[in-house]
Amino acid sequence: MTLYVGIDVGGTFTDAVAVIDGRAVRGKAFSTKDVTSGILAALSVLQERLGMQERAFYTSVDRLVLGNTIVTNAVDEQKYAPVGLLTTQGFRDTLRIARSARTDERDPHAMAPAPEIVARRRIVEVAERVDARGNVLVPLAEASIAAAVDRVFAAGAESLAVCLLWSFRNPTHEQAIARYLDAHHPGVPYTLSSELTPVYREYERMVTTALDAAVKPLVAEHFDQLAKELAARGLQQRIQIMQVHGGFLSVEETGKAPIAMFNSGPVGGVTGARLLGQRLGRRSILTADMGGTSLDAAAIIDGQLRVLPRAQIGGLQTSLTAVDIETIGAGGGSLAWVDGRGVMRVGPHSAGSTPGPACYGKGGNRPAVTDAALVLGLINADYYLGGSVPLYPEEAREALRAEVAGPLGLTEEEAAAGIYRLTASQLANALRKVTVNRGHDPREFTLVGFGGACGLFAAAIAAETGVSEIVLPRNAAVFSAFGLMHADSVFSAVQTSPWTFDQPAELLEESFQALEERTRSWFESEGIPHDRRELYREADMKFAGQIFEVTTRLSGDRFGEHHKDDLRRRFIADYEAEFGSGTAWTEAEILVVNSRVRGIGRTDSQHILDDADVEEHRVDRRQIVDPATAELMTVEVHRGFRAVGKAMGPCLLEEPDTTVFVPARATVEVVDGGHFLIRLDNA
Repeated sequence: MTLYVGIDVGGTFTDAVAVIDGRAVRGKAFSTKDVTSGILAALSVLQERLGMQERAFYTSVDRLVLGNTIVTNAVDEQKYAPVGLLTTQGFRDTLRIARSARTDERDPHAMAPAPEIVARRRIVEVAERVDARGNVLVPLAEASIAAAVDRVFAAGAESLAVCLLWSFRNPTHEQAIARYLDAHHPGVPYTLSSELTPVYREYERMVTTALDAAVKPLVAEHFDQLAKELAARGLQQRIQIMQVHGGFLSVEETGKAPIAMFNSGPVGGVTGARLLGQRLGRRSILTADMGGTSLDAAAIIDGQLRVLPRAQIGGLQTSLTAVDIETIGAGGGSLAWVDGRGVMRVGPHSAGSTPGPACYGKGGNRPAVTDAALVLGLINADYYLGGSVPLYPEEAREALRAEVAGPLGLTEEEAAAGIYRLTASQLANALRKVTVNRGHDPREFTLVGFGGACGLFAAAIAAETGVSEIVLPRNAAVFSAFGLMHADSVFSAVQTSPWTFDQPAELLEESFQALEERTRSWFESEGIPHDRRELYREADMKFAGQIFEVTTRLSGDRFGEHHKDDLRRRFIADYEAEFGSGTAWTEAEILVVNSRVRGIGRTDSQHILDDADVEEHRVDRRQIVDPATAELMTVEVHRGFRAVGKAMGPCLLEEPDTTVFVPARATVEVVDGGHFLIRLDNA
């Protein structure tokens, strides 16, 4: 027997999937503040549905992969452990100066400084200096280390970030601080920039280091608790954690750099969508993952995830390499409200799982998107999550009446339709950011929608962005958990190593060899079999005089003089693919800034498995409010739709853990693996 488990912790629900000898079982539980109890509750649902005793279930698990929100929540809510920062004398205000006040915000009254990670009183300068070539100009004395460490702890720091100028060229001073901390303050968590992100750009490197140190105590506490609970129940395998770059690492490796857990759950969904696209023969895919709190959008181009070398996290520029995901605060639990100008708004605040939308009957009295969908008749109050969670339509109506319909002089149905359309418009904007804003035409993509709430909005989002084809996976409500189980192990080693084409190829080769040695050590520590190991070399390159780089993959194992022309051609092709044909500045000198080696341990589970149980087909008719017109209409409501296989809109497809709305002039059919394929008439 082989048992794989994937868990995706969301803002409202914790999703879990178990695959046992080809049979897939899924379960949901409400997310909790401590995260761990929500995970355990979701695992209990799987255990019960598999008909196994607790001990037998946990001891049988061969693989457990987790997408966790603890880091994402800490960054989004700016709730960190008290962190201190040691930096070079004269550079105390690097975080405050940032990249000046310029942002995407055009309203000068709305401009704000970058979010604060470290209180200024806990930023302490150290008397030391290394130059751009790595030469020591001002030696670092132990007395200076002791004085700085004492000051930062006296200011209340519980963890430390160490980011010294030019330490990526010469890390000896940061290493000396680490030795002092190990000897005099054992057990205090700290992060060295020269180990976490040894690349240039002082601000981004400092932000990344500070964020990592700020979340380390939170992650350590959570994983300690989770590991104890799971071990007590009999789990024998190591927990694997999805990372921001699109692969997973063990808990032990994740603990060394927990900031890489940011957005780990949404990355699982994008990974699953790529694999589903391969299965269905679609290579250009937009993903829309809509749960209770937010929507995460991403683009898969030519079968590949788009990866950013300088990811933005919580409004901060970092030096992390991350899957390009655009997140907006619009989900099933997003609250609808009327602002001071008398304008309807949706989000970014969410009702979460407690108290949840008003219709949950758990004390919430503010209307959420789910309340609007219930008033429109799109959701069956008696079949929410397969009937396991009762809904209360009158409480939803009362909340809409008090907070939106009354202030705007609308009926409850008109207010609900407005909330629906506004939500769909905001979701469409997220898709435009990963397509139009990146130079891609959304009409050339297939939309893969998943998450418990996406089925209600997928067609409206697609229509607004010009997409004509939508795929809703049969396991849409827990699709990110499925994707987590099918991800690879990924390790990325990077180093700033300036190189130009007039220099010997051997200099660049030495940098790659050092990174490959680190990657091979990781393969060994993770116990990845030789036949599943892959190594890729990449270089961050730019034309002389430009600020930012484009990442280019190298060919071959060893870089020699005869590879220079090939590397130049590859870079120009990648540059024009990113910025448009003819944009390459071919007369300028080309610089290699960073060398990077990606190690991939291929998983042995690269296909999406299906649920064994198929519900018997049943069709009813129900009166709903058309979200587009706020007028009443009668539609067919299908359960067990896979037994029929094809229908015309308007209709509703009710699944145990999601509902799909198919609008007028659209068709829906069941395709390979039991997935729903919706085609829109966008003429």
